Amino acid sequence: MAASKRKDSDSKTTEGKRIVYSEFGNVDNSAALQRGIAEVPPNQQNLKIEASRKGRGGKTVTVISGFQEKPETLATLAKQLKAQCGTGGTVKDNEIEIQGEHKQKLLEIITKLGYQAKISGG
Repeated sequence: MAASKRKDSDSKTTEGKRIVYSEFGNVDNSAALQRGIAEVPPNQQNLKIEASRKGRGGKTVTVISGFQEKPETLATLAKQLKAQCGTGGTVKDNEIEIQGEHKQKLLEIITKLGYQAKISGG
């Protein structure tokens, strides 16, 4: 009985994943590598509201751009704006897209929330 026991605890991390090579250790730094976004107060943000049809098959979409907010804040703001307009929409690339042409209505709602906004485009 000269069989030696192999120590699996040396070659595995605490999660049970096997690491063959790690230059900087086995610490998960994914939170430290994410880019931070500074929250700017609404009264210091300059937003643009415009209606667009480009790349949407002729459908009009009102785009609000110029936000300097976290994605979670944009999602809650988009949900509120969609409810006020009674339409759908989405958040893409720090812009809120609301289906339909609602430039004037969105301008009123956003200025009541404390943002500085203006309508751009014709």
